Amino acid sequence: MSSSLLLALALGYLLGSIPFGLILTRLFGKGDIRAIGSGNIGATNVLRTGSKGLAAATLILDALKGTAAVLLAEYLWPGAGRIAGGAALVGHLYPVWLRFKGGKGVATLLGILIGLAWPIAAIYAAVWIGLLLMLRISSVAGMSAAVSAPIAAALMGRPELTTMLAAFAVLVVWQHRANLVRLRAGTEPRVGRSKA
Repeated sequence: MSSSLLLALALGYLLGSIPFGLILTRLFGKGDIRAIGSGNIGATNVLRTGSKGLAAATLILDALKGTAAVLLAEYLWPGAGRIAGGAALVGHLYPVWLRFKGGKGVATLLGILIGLAWPIAAIYAAVWIGLLLMLRISSVAGMSAAVSAPIAAALMGRPELTTMLAAFAVLVVWQHRANLVRLRAGTEPRVGRSKA
């Protein structure tokens, strides 16, 4: 592997591993987000602190770090954007600073898609927001959005992205495995209630 690809991997991973949910909740006196609700560092769990503003900021920053990884790598090492995007997702899911226990990747994957292919990002966002508004079940909306990405890439004739996005979808669904157990049991809460 060339040095530029290794640098893109490192850049993507380091950006992706910034735990904005944890940083923001601590900065604003909400304590350790890992001790609240599901213990996840993402926006849905930040919402359980009672601060919609912090939850929105977490979502936006988690997405932006994915976009930044793709665009910065593409600017510095043309052709390395996809590598950096993949590394950013892995960094978010498995940050070294948090003993490899990170978020679920839904917002970060949206940001990666914005950097790689905005039309796919638009479909992803529509599926995510649409299902969240209809069902108010964050996990279902997030997993469905992740699965929609490789399907959209295939339908749009982007084979260079299809396989990679399918792998990303598998990672996101895997991070939601506890949610899947609760969904099967009929105990998965809706947004605004207990834990997800």
